Amino acid sequence: MASSKKVAASREVRERGGFKASRHGTKASAAGNKGEQKRAAEHRERAGTSHTSHATSKFLQGGRIAPRRIDGTETAADLIDGTFLAYNGARLREACQLFTKKMLAADVTIGMTLTGALTPAGLGMAALIPLIESGFVDWIISTGANLYHDAHFGLGLSMHRGNPGASDTVLREEGIVRIYDIFFDYDVLLSTDAFFRKIVQGPEFQRSMSSAEFHALCGKYIREREKALRIGNKSLLGVAYECGVPIYTSSPGDSSIGMNVAALALSGNKCVIDPNADVNETASIVLGAKRGGGKSAVFICGGGSPKNFALQTEPQIQEVLGIDERGHDYFLQITDARPDTGGLSGATPAEAVSWGKIDPDRLPDAVVCYLDNTVALPLLTAYAHARHKPRKLKRLLDKREKNMRVLREEFAKANGAPAEPLSTDAKLPMHR
Repeated sequence: MASSKKVAASREVRERGGFKASRHGTKASAAGNKGEQKRAAEHRERAGTSHTSHATSKFLQGGRIAPRRIDGTETAADLIDGTFLAYNGARLREACQLFTKKMLAADVTIGMTLTGALTPAGLGMAALIPLIESGFVDWIISTGANLYHDAHFGLGLSMHRGNPGASDTVLREEGIVRIYDIFFDYDVLLSTDAFFRKIVQGPEFQRSMSSAEFHALCGKYIREREKALRIGNKSLLGVAYECGVPIYTSSPGDSSIGMNVAALALSGNKCVIDPNADVNETASIVLGAKRGGGKSAVFICGGGSPKNFALQTEPQIQEVLGIDERGHDYFLQITDARPDTGGLSGATPAEAVSWGKIDPDRLPDAVVCYLDNTVALPLLTAYAHARHKPRKLKRLLDKREKNMRVLREEFAKANGAPAEPLSTDAKLPMHR
């Protein structure tokens, strides 16, 4: 009897297409009887009635694919809203809308990260400077290389479009350096090196400082050079200095700027970029935003070390400092890195939740757009300016000590007085 019941039950399951009835109830489903579904469709066609049995499905609540015609009269923002409806076009539309509708709220502090050769391609002038001046970016973590190449423009030096198929042997003989299809004279490097070596020997550089302090000083001198040359605002460093936007680098020695600072140290220069200060200052920006009643957002262009440095602010607050926090509120990344290779550049916001980097309750407000930033960033910048008015500058560069005071107070509250070490022996007890 028991076996016959099992056979009957299995037959019923097969007749329903292998799905339990409890999942679908009496509603028509693709898992149901195919012959009946076919006949029902033919009956609707003859009767001229429409199929609406799934109209209330939660999976069919997205907008219909019904794009506007592209006729040349649309703005970039209209194009994104009206025709970027699927695949990575849709992810870019979602990124633009997340940025403008939520991240640009007045109480959100936006940290941006920069990797890849964005400034040599002109994106500093085209996109990053407008974003800063409009108050759409509050603090930045960049590779040193992006800042070094940014300085070329502020010093009046030129970069040129080129052919990536050109012979690199010939280019070397001609004294031409290339970044894929960007060509420039080798003297551009030498002139920029000379500029940094000159200013870093100044008295205000003769101390230990965070990379934000260092870059602000550099930006001040670059801005003066731009004024002397009468070339306007060409440098991201110069504009960030004027707008009070702190710029950090996660690897100070990994660029020609850091190389020149290191070279000067050989002759007694006292300039030292302190990574400890960077770790604590960036964490204090995030904590200051949260404790001030606001939210924290990360806008990641590329990935790499700057991405990690921005996201590690939350583990620094929670795991290391022991301060109660939940993670960043908004996550937006534009990258061409895949998640399945295990690299940080391709790591998803869902994975970041396990580290405490992203608030798990805010995952719906996380977008990853798999596109080249030289395509996506100009479009997002145009969209933001079309859909949102400028925000008041937060001038976090001027609030570093205030935010650090909040961090120190919260750290002391969470941990009490630091414990005295029991021993100065460097060996762990199990190794003695």
